[in-house]
Amino acid sequence: MDKNTLIHNAKSVFHDNDNPISGAYFAPSRVNLIGEHIDYNGGYVLPFSISFGTWLVVIPNNLGIHRMFSENVPDKGVCSLPVDCFIPAVPNEWYNYPFGVIKEFYNKHFVLSPSDFYFFGNIPMASGLSSSASIEDVTAIALNDITKARLDTLSLVKMAKSCENNFVGMNCGIMDQFAICFGKKNKAVLLNCNSLDYSYIDFILPDDVTPLLINTNKPHNLIESKYNERCEECAEILKSINEVRKDKLIYLCELNSEEMDRYKTILHSEKLRRRFNHVVTENMRVFETVEALKAGKIDRVGRLMFASHHSLRYDYEVSGIELDTIVDIAKNTEGVIGARMTGGGFGGCAISLVKKNKVENFIKTVSDKYPNITGFSPSFYLVCSEDGAKKI
Repeated sequence: MDKNTLIHNAKSVFHDNDNPISGAYFAPSRVNLIGEHIDYNGGYVLPFSISFGTWLVVIPNNLGIHRMFSENVPDKGVCSLPVDCFIPAVPNEWYNYPFGVIKEFYNKHFVLSPSDFYFFGNIPMASGLSSSASIEDVTAIALNDITKARLDTLSLVKMAKSCENNFVGMNCGIMDQFAICFGKKNKAVLLNCNSLDYSYIDFILPDDVTPLLINTNKPHNLIESKYNERCEECAEILKSINEVRKDKLIYLCELNSEEMDRYKTILHSEKLRRRFNHVVTENMRVFETVEALKAGKIDRVGRLMFASHHSLRYDYEVSGIELDTIVDIAKNTEGVIGARMTGGGFGGCAISLVKKNKVENFIKTVSDKYPNITGFSPSFYLVCSEDGAKKI
């Protein structure tokens, strides 16, 4: 989105506000290459930020309230919210995400004067590419600039996550907000979700290979899905293990595969043993993927992606027929190196690595087969890693 067009559109919506803008900002969305559903278990993840994202223009107003408008849900109109932030989240409203971040700043005594917020995003709706974290991060970047809070990037990431956990009510980990703020062009972020230590891994694929996103176009709502249920199951596993350990664990991903095999016997259900198996083995797959990328073994990366999806499908049970169908088709299509669900699951997108000269054939194959099985029509997006959130 061109900055001048963005400002023009914002002024058109808030036509009664002649004040100069406070600033314009952008936050990308993210794709997780591997390491799914282990961020809230203290594991390692390997996401990268992409060019889809959320733009924001902020304009101070003289009305004594905050006003918000999103070009993506224009039927909601302009929403008015109190400057003192003393209202709870309203179920299923998009403005919970920016308002929750404003509340985080308010609680830290960085108070924003009454302002108008204009949002525009090109992230496919309900795609699992973390549109909510993108909105949170772009708001945090903007408020840090406007209020002159001078908070470091990690503090902004933590505030965005706190908004999601404590205001919106989604028990997510920190991966999405972190990847969106810390993303770099041609890099993936290797993040330890326990310590928050991170490093950049070159994400430059062979010239004949490209990442391709396939959108199931089955909308998902993680708050209404079984995402929080999986978090609770992992907490139950952790509690059971800590009851028999001298040195207590903070996260399940502190364990290796040998320790996992030892503790599996104390879990009272096969379901919990399968959940446990996914968490520990997925964490190991992240390290294996990093080593494969460094060694240029792209076929190995692809096999690990397929293995990750198999675990998410059968052990963690967060994929669904739509994502499983896409990955099954990918396995049997020439030129597809690897594929897996990316994001929270229950719909959303799959990420695949495809030979460039086979992309057209893969798109046609999925487009022909997928609707007959699922009743949905897929969408496709070529992506690459881009820089993180910023003022524009």
